[in-house]
Amino acid sequence: MPAPRILGTAAALVLSAVLLSACAGTPEAAPEETGNAATPTTAAPEPSATPEPEPAAVEDPTCETIIGESVVADFESLGWTSQASPLYIGSTEVEGGLQCMWADFEGPAGDHGQMFGWAALSEDEAADAQEELIAQGWVPEEAPEGLYVTESADTAIATDAEGYGMTYLFANGQVTVADTKQGLLLIEWPKG
Repeated sequence: MPAPRILGTAAALVLSAVLLSACAGTPEAAPEETGNAATPTTAAPEPSATPEPEPAAVEDPTCETIIGESVVADFESLGWTSQASPLYIGSTEVEGGLQCMWADFEGPAGDHGQMFGWAALSEDEAADAQEELIAQGWVPEEAPEGLYVTESADTAIATDAEGYGMTYLFANGQVTVADTKQGLLLIEWPKG
């Protein structure tokens, strides 16, 4: 019986070798560099049935969007509405600029209200506007966030707790304006 035992052992060795080579696999050859065909090593992901969202369209600023939603809600709770007009810096109308006055326009005349404005501005336009304001007695003040230009305290109608009246902030290709420097903090445009 030695022959069947040797054959059995030999068959077991051959089967083991076949199984080991099948499990181990053979090394893959490096893909050929051709301009037409590529051999991916992993399957490409299936296309998504859900389309990618389109980027939000950039909307134009409005009196309701240049300041925060909670500020708009507060003004409306007081019965205030807004009136939009072009933005002027000194004697120059800024193309595409917006100035908003929030007040109770239906109530008795008074000095209660808030003013905010915004415009995109090139460096040259900003330099010209700053020069005109400073020539009229407005006070420039450098800050990390940009250049503040505030009306003189001698001519300010209303001031904030720090004594600042109407103030422009020139920064990052835009200008914002409010009836006080603290009011500039309420401007949230452009949204992003």
